[in-house]
Amino acid sequence: MWHDILMVLLGLIIGLVIGVFVTRHFIKKYMKKNPPINEDMIKSLMMQMGRKPNQKQINQMMKSMDKYM
Repeated sequence: MWHDILMVLLGLIIGLVIGVFVTRHFIKKYMKKNPPINEDMIKSLMMQMGRKPNQKQINQMMKSMDKYM
């Protein structure tokens, strides 16, 4: 009886751990393929703030955002 309950709990814990790592892998892959912000968005945001961005500034912002993904 206790053996069966212990095996079910152990199976659930192992499944949860595997599920977390598989989900993390797919989310990272999706975010790399479809980033939440791109160069056009950065350019329009900077223009709304009253700045005319050059390509160096845009690349710098993209690099700083890629560091956190």
